[in-house]
Amino acid sequence: MLPVLLWLGLLIILPHIDMFFVSLRTRVGVGEYEYGLANYAAFFTEPLYLRTFARTAIMSVLATALTLVIAFPVAYFIAKVARGRWQGVLFLFCLVPFWVSELVRTFGWMILLRETGVFSSVLQWAGLADGPVEMLYNDAAMMVGLVYTSMLFMVVPLVTTLQSLDDSLVEAGYDLGGNGFTVFREIILPHAVPGIVSGSIVVFMLSLGNYLTPTMLGGKDSLWFTEMIYSQFIVRFNWELGAAFGFLLLALSSFIVWAALKLSGQTLEKTLG
Repeated sequence: MLPVLLWLGLLIILPHIDMFFVSLRTRVGVGEYEYGLANYAAFFTEPLYLRTFARTAIMSVLATALTLVIAFPVAYFIAKVARGRWQGVLFLFCLVPFWVSELVRTFGWMILLRETGVFSSVLQWAGLADGPVEMLYNDAAMMVGLVYTSMLFMVVPLVTTLQSLDDSLVEAGYDLGGNGFTVFREIILPHAVPGIVSGSIVVFMLSLGNYLTPTMLGGKDSLWFTEMIYSQFIVRFNWELGAAFGFLLLALSSFIVWAALKLSGQTLEKTLG
């Protein structure tokens, strides 16, 4: 356990403790600080901070839901329909995009969605658009990037969970008069809950803390809370307020994960185990 404890202590716990004390500081002069909750108070008294904070949470939940809707049939096909080597081939197709960095993948979407991009050219060629169509720099483009970036992290736990589902249970559901929707609701979905919760937690955390995709694909109105944290640290050199924002984001993510576990009746040990 020593390597794990050192990793947790040196790279996670100690930096967070130090950052917490930084978040309690307020500059009163050159090299002089006062300690208190002024940085947290500044967050709750500024509407822009609150609005961006709430927007980031809502958009992250939406991105998680969309990823689940798209990933579930993909995972089910890989786990229960594909046979033999095709399972490995299809899973490899899901893995291929992650052989390159997130920056390259995001640039790929920019090439596809920009005014002179592939999609705009196809629409003009098909006569569906009179001129170049700008599909970048809006919430829809940002959502596409978030879902694409997180897809694999939803597919993997779902495939693992669905592979443990006995095919005879599905056959018995049909033999007892159930239709496709009934079998899905009563047999497949309850069995997949641990995979759904596990994948949703990972995707939500990745979306909530994502910086690159919202910055490159979102527009000027597509504010993301991680952009504000970056701005406070790097642009304004206000580490105190940036640290407070970071802890507020940590509290938000922890609360939403806790609420999701409670609502689903799962535990963290069962979900990650």
